[in-house]
Amino acid sequence: MKKRYWFLLALSSVLVIVFAACSNSTSNNEGEENKNDADTKETAEGEIKEDGTLTYAVDQAPEGLFIDGFAGSAIDSEIMDFIHEDLVTVNADMEYEPNLAEWETEDNKEFTFTLKEGVKWHNGEELTMEDWEFALEVIAHPDYEGPRFNYVKEIDGAEEYREGEADSISGFEIKDPYTAVVTFKEAKVNNLGNLWTTPMPKKELEDIPVADMESAEEVRENPVGMGPFKVKEVVQGEYVRLERFDDYWQGKPKLAEVLIKVVDPSLTLGALQNGEIDIMEVRPDDIAELEGLDHIRVEEQKGLGYSYVAFRFGHYDQDKGQAVADFDKYANKKLRQAMFYALDRESLIDSYLAGKGTIVNTPIPSVHWIAADESELTQYDFDPEKAKKLLDDAGYKDTNDDGYREDPDGEEFVVKFSHYAGPSAFEGRAQAIMQNWEDVGLKTELATGQLIEFNTYNEMKENDDKNIEVFFGAWVVGSDPDPSGLWHSTAEWNYGRWVNEESDKLLDEGLSKASFDEEYRANVYVEWQKLFNEELPALPLWENIDLYGMNNHLEGVTIDPNGLRNFHEWYVTE
Repeated sequence: MKKRYWFLLALSSVLVIVFAACSNSTSNNEGEENKNDADTKETAEGEIKEDGTLTYAVDQAPEGLFIDGFAGSAIDSEIMDFIHEDLVTVNADMEYEPNLAEWETEDNKEFTFTLKEGVKWHNGEELTMEDWEFALEVIAHPDYEGPRFNYVKEIDGAEEYREGEADSISGFEIKDPYTAVVTFKEAKVNNLGNLWTTPMPKKELEDIPVADMESAEEVRENPVGMGPFKVKEVVQGEYVRLERFDDYWQGKPKLAEVLIKVVDPSLTLGALQNGEIDIMEVRPDDIAELEGLDHIRVEEQKGLGYSYVAFRFGHYDQDKGQAVADFDKYANKKLRQAMFYALDRESLIDSYLAGKGTIVNTPIPSVHWIAADESELTQYDFDPEKAKKLLDDAGYKDTNDDGYREDPDGEEFVVKFSHYAGPSAFEGRAQAIMQNWEDVGLKTELATGQLIEFNTYNEMKENDDKNIEVFFGAWVVGSDPDPSGLWHSTAEWNYGRWVNEESDKLLDEGLSKASFDEEYRANVYVEWQKLFNEELPALPLWENIDLYGMNNHLEGVTIDPNGLRNFHEWYVTE
């Protein structure tokens, strides 16, 4: 399973998961002994189609970067899960475990990895440690502009390689084709989880300059992986057609072909109804209608995602790798707290998520063992009168009787809110949030006058576009509870550019040697959540529930908190 963080936060600790209904939605009733038998012809559900095809839908166009290490889009990640394979994985109990490689360490600083032998790339080449070394050197290369260097930088010598001061990464040493030693700069509790463990096909990419890789057809049109399916055809913005990889290391996949199709959000419900789509992640407002269809089932899984509204405080200095707080429009903490009290989150969940969400006041999902108990946090329950008082106290008052509050200097104050485009519910949700703020006297406008196309929206956040001031976001965390990747002042994904010395200190302490003690680490992160809950660099809205609509002829599907799994075991019946 890829590091599904959208994107960070890796793995190291065992978590106790509270599953929603259908927490392990494995529809294959054949029994464990037949689980990987691709020659099985019949199940309790019906006869397997040996040449079965599957249509998997996404409702946003991918960026079109299909080699791990370049993509920053969750949609691209969904597609790559069919194509690529990681050296390590995380199981349904959120435990870190071997996939293509095993490892051992005595000090959490030096790790010895051993590859499985005989694993084949789609081009027939065998996977070796040179492919992993190549991936690390691409991501650490001075010309690399992708978003994954944070997974490499803690290896000894990686920073020097990136600065052009070394010809190789000294902390990665190949002992033989199947064995390598990785040495980190220092022992950290989550070194293993924060290590990039997805190889790249060296033979396919080594002759392409790193600066040109993102635009190369070997990345966009003909990517080579070693997953259960290989790319047959890519039509950018429309679909990706995959075909079975017969030499897949876990056995011949049961499906012959997978068509990953981009479907307009307004058409997805009808496409599921008509049998044009076999599986896709669905919106909560689709559930009632889908549950009335005999040939469709809806699977629910408590996942690792949450939604929030964030504020922009500055910009990101790429050269220094540091957020700079130089935009103070939303610097007043009482303003941010008032905007939180003004939000009727329960109504938003009922109206736009069909009740499929849980109100939270922390950016740590409740499944994590470090999640602060809500009793330790301020509960920002819907309270417009409290919001108004906070605004009054902060000096935001209507001084010209136009019905809207001016800022403490008596100047016009307009909340510029941004939200990405999608299903019709997104427009309604955005308008409802804006209306909540208007109801307490804060004039609010859509920053660009309309919802913004998804990929453009991400680019605007990355580039600190001045239109992005208050913005809606959604995040899926990984297994390790460390929130640094989204909230540390050095993190590129800290799109609000929040800079807080106490926050950075606590986040760093959560990765210190003292935090090898799990109880100590948990306490550090609880203190960080209390700080976040007070300062509110963002407003946590709700935890999401992952929802999937599936045609009943699709079987063998496994879902856990990490998402969809075991694609080689999926099959369709007659």
